[in-house]
Amino acid sequence: MVFTKITEQDSLHINLEQKSVQELLQGIYQEDQKVIGAVELVLPEIEILISRVVAQLKKGGRLFYIGAGTSGRLGILDASECPPTFGSDPDQVIGIIAGGKTAVYRAVENAEDNINQGWIDLQGYGISSNDIVIGIAASGTTPYVIEALRNARGHQIPTGSICCNPNSPLSAVSDFPIEVIVGPEFVTGSSRMKAGTAQKLILNMISTASMIQLGHIRGNKMVDMQMTNEKLKKRAIKIVQEQLSISKKEAKALILKHKSIRIALDQYTSNE
Repeated sequence: MVFTKITEQDSLHINLEQKSVQELLQGIYQEDQKVIGAVELVLPEIEILISRVVAQLKKGGRLFYIGAGTSGRLGILDASECPPTFGSDPDQVIGIIAGGKTAVYRAVENAEDNINQGWIDLQGYGISSNDIVIGIAASGTTPYVIEALRNARGHQIPTGSICCNPNSPLSAVSDFPIEVIVGPEFVTGSSRMKAGTAQKLILNMISTASMIQLGHIRGNKMVDMQMTNEKLKKRAIKIVQEQLSISKKEAKALILKHKSIRIALDQYTSNE
């Protein structure tokens, strides 16, 4: 199979510096419309990957995202949102980026080209065959990510991947590859744009569907969310009020007492 690096192909839009802001926005918007359709085409592959993620998490394993640059940052973002949203253990979903914490804020030169560091970083977490690793790389050619997955696979650790080029080297070392083909970027090679958007959409699906399957959502409510600010406390009170058909005052008292939406709901129901 031929590997085509579509993410590096020339933009379909020319003379960008001569365009007005309105024309630039229309062009970016036009390209962004292609992302949703591209993600729809790979829903079956996403479903297969999520099913394996859920299976690994149910037996006590962890989900690792590993990437470089924008891809690494997106993995860290998705991982960091799981505990406050779903009340999950902070060590259950882990994001790793080439170059470490510094690379979250600024580029670390040559970090993505280090073929050994990805596996070293995973080993730092005591990774095992109970876990699952998802490599994220728009190009599908990032050495740091490819070699991390190759080593994980060699140690019987299941692997998934998200990239935006067909028949990529990354997919070749992935048990559950997802290739979401969004086409050339508005700015040639700027894969933080459409490719990054597609990756974010897929990561949303992976974490959300997995956490729902693990029981962290009741109905359509975040019953395990962490109430870390006033907005979330108000949301918790509203959830309890609506679910139990009680007054706002009663709901607030339950939240203050139990410090948990789930426990508040369960305790009230058991006392009925």
